[in-house]
Amino acid sequence: MNATRWEQLLRYRFIEIIALWEGRLTTRHLCEVFGIGRQQASKDINNYKRSIGPGNLEYDGTAKGYRPSATFSPSVTQGKTEEYLDILAGGSEIQQILGQLPDSLTATEVLSVPTRQIPPSILRPLILAAKDHLRVEVDYVSLNQPDREGRIIVPHTLVWTGLRWHVRGWCEKNQDYRDFVLSRFRGEPELLNASDQTGGSDDDWHTLVTIQIAPDPRLTADQQAVVAHDYGMTDGKWQLPVRAKLLPYLLQLLRLDPTQVMEDPRAQQIVIVNQTDVEAWLFPSG
Repeated sequence: MNATRWEQLLRYRFIEIIALWEGRLTTRHLCEVFGIGRQQASKDINNYKRSIGPGNLEYDGTAKGYRPSATFSPSVTQGKTEEYLDILAGGSEIQQILGQLPDSLTATEVLSVPTRQIPPSILRPLILAAKDHLRVEVDYVSLNQPDREGRIIVPHTLVWTGLRWHVRGWCEKNQDYRDFVLSRFRGEPELLNASDQTGGSDDDWHTLVTIQIAPDPRLTADQQAVVAHDYGMTDGKWQLPVRAKLLPYLLQLLRLDPTQVMEDPRAQQIVIVNQTDVEAWLFPSG
């Protein structure tokens, strides 16, 4: 299959994914992502409707775009949450097209964490609410409240922590911005009216801090040099600006527990240099 056909297939997959998960597809989506003209984008959508996924898309004159039909059935994707979320997270386009590469082409083993499936009926309203600043009534469970609890939230941002997805938004019950794990929503969210809580007043979200990481000083000089090279450190330090509310998730990925020091420095390898500066953000309350 030549490059042009690979690119065409990628666009068909993109059409299907955006229509399914965002609930509205326009030629602008294709133009902006693939750098093609509106005429080509329109041709791609019509080809998809006619030959790839007949009956999958319906034109909505009010929304001025295509919506998934009631009988939508994925043709060139699997209809899985991660196909959409991988686009948001910058997933590989080649992997989006090829899926699992045959052993004859590559020798690769990928370690995967359990997939947390979220149905379109839950994710789609949250995406729409985040885009249009809408209040949405949801049922949510947590470890502290394992039974369904009704809440009204105003989502503003989907967040990938490296391990799971959550949505950041205003919680009317707590009168504060909170993180809500996507896999803990139950039932179907109900879209309500617009809200003034657009996320602009989420001061914690907009606060940036810089964390400094260095090799564990208990290591020998040669060992510290190895660790510094592993992390691409400059002058023995690695500095990363990060949203303050996402700092605890970053430490989870780095396997750094600010409450304890591992006995073996070879197990810990790295330490937080400026822990005092970022202390307030290491133990979030919400």
